Amino acid sequence: MFDSIEAALQDLKDGKLIIAVDDENRENEGDLIGIAEFISEAEVNFMATHGRGLICAPISADIAEEAGLSLMIEDSSDPYKTAFTASIDHKSSTTGISAHERFKTIQALTGKTVNPTEFNQPGHVFPLIAKGGGVRERMGHTEASVELARLTGASQVGVICEIMNEDGTMARVDDLVEYKGKHGLKMITIEALRKYVERKRAVTLETSINMPTEYGTFKVYGFIDKGTGQEHLALVHGEVGNKTNVRIHSECLTGDVFRSLRCDCGAQLEKAMNIMSREDGVILYMRQEGRGIGLINKMRAYELIEDGYDTVSANEHLGFDADLRTYDAAAEMLRQLGIDHVTLFSNNPSKIKGLEAEGIKVQHKSHIVESNLINQDYLKTKKTKLGHML
Repeated sequence: MFDSIEAALQDLKDGKLIIAVDDENRENEGDLIGIAEFISEAEVNFMATHGRGLICAPISADIAEEAGLSLMIEDSSDPYKTAFTASIDHKSSTTGISAHERFKTIQALTGKTVNPTEFNQPGHVFPLIAKGGGVRERMGHTEASVELARLTGASQVGVICEIMNEDGTMARVDDLVEYKGKHGLKMITIEALRKYVERKRAVTLETSINMPTEYGTFKVYGFIDKGTGQEHLALVHGEVGNKTNVRIHSECLTGDVFRSLRCDCGAQLEKAMNIMSREDGVILYMRQEGRGIGLINKMRAYELIEDGYDTVSANEHLGFDADLRTYDAAAEMLRQLGIDHVTLFSNNPSKIKGLEAEGIKVQHKSHIVESNLINQDYLKTKKTKLGHML
């Protein structure tokens, strides 16, 4: 009857809609959910035609603030406290009600910067502000869609629409099973999503020590990610407050320990330790060898690189995505250290986006080290194919 969260996430990444069902003792409804960054206007039209409910755009509180959207009613009498803002249309809209114009309005919320001048109020799209704690704080479709957007790595903007039967009644689970089969959609429960999120975010602090190094003494905290079983470290130098310098460094045995010239990892780690020893800050040492594929698979990728592949196409030839890393564990480690605003030393836009998706405020500083004759193609590939700011 219900599908796995992983299967639903893949469909969402592919631009498809899914069905999410809440608790039978709550609204007992099924909503169509899509991720604004991935859908096309065809999915908006499908919602209008086959969902029949109100098309809403759940967003994070940060996006609502950027867009200048305040609550429609401050003292809501809605029993579920759905956080409607004033409705909006994109400023280029005519009537604003067509699938094309509603799609354009929703897309404008996903931009790198969202400007209040882009929208007219009132309009035909209804933004909803999700709780910061996601489905762990509120088990609604609003939070579920923003949580799913975060898990796909997209901007935290969802699109939802209640599913009504043809006779105008609300579709319940028995109806939704038939609906799911008819339209070929995945279906999940919000309760299953909550459990999935809790598993992924089960990062626990296990121990801490003082570690004298040639760069000074660091306080080292050991964490275990219960979801993956990975062990991660936080190296802290000096006093850190709510806002601090941070470097997220993915483990690279070949570069960090053996000083391989294929990459720039060892030099980046050394530079980070120098910076933190002078200015204070945190290095998160994440066990994500080979951009998440592991040491032996990284060596297999190196074999392919010797045959003419680059660092991205080698991973893909082995059946992996170019980069499997996620940053939810890193964000949770920072929160447990009392940090939610960072100056991030990185050239990787995915790290910035990953932390911001977890509610960490990020200021960026580049982290450039000298190249060598061997790693220039590697660095060029990171720039052209992965968008690294080199």
